[in-house]
Amino acid sequence: MNTKLGNPAVVGLAGFGLTTLLLQFHNLGLCGLGPVVAMGFIFGGFAQLVAGFMEQKTGNNFGFAAFSSYGSFWIGLGIIWILNYYGIYQSSTTDVGYYLLAWTLLTGIFTVGSLFIHTAMVTTFGTLLLGFILLDFGHFGYPQMNVIAGYELIICAFAAWYMMAAIILNDLSGREFLRLGQPWIKPVLKK
Repeated sequence: MNTKLGNPAVVGLAGFGLTTLLLQFHNLGLCGLGPVVAMGFIFGGFAQLVAGFMEQKTGNNFGFAAFSSYGSFWIGLGIIWILNYYGIYQSSTTDVGYYLLAWTLLTGIFTVGSLFIHTAMVTTFGTLLLGFILLDFGHFGYPQMNVIAGYELIICAFAAWYMMAAIILNDLSGREFLRLGQPWIKPVLKK
């Protein structure tokens, strides 16, 4: 008897999209940091880690690496904020810039990988990569770039939610209710 399992990507994409959206609301001055820290630990961090570990069990290396990595990103960023808040270890804007730069480089690798998956994945990772680049500039002397990144990363958050919605609605409807698009680079089939 084959038991149908849920797709862990729906939780990972939901957590990534929601936490990214909340951080951009903060970056645009619409909300304080408290909700971002809370969701950074729980939904962006812990839930994405769980989704990543579950992707590993399905054999999805991309999902395993991406969700586990970005879950760790959110937990790490939350720890930076907590340490700053309590004055335990102060991270300067430049320190955070180097943290973001490292994540920009990793995101570049995931962006190349997304080219083999589908257009929705390319959109999500392409906008994430651009957002990280803008944040890098914002943390290395051009703070107005953080505002531009805020608007741009809202698009990224919605792109992630679009993929989540497609997985859920396509499964429920039994048809391609929302399209994800084709791979931009066709993978070579192994014989």
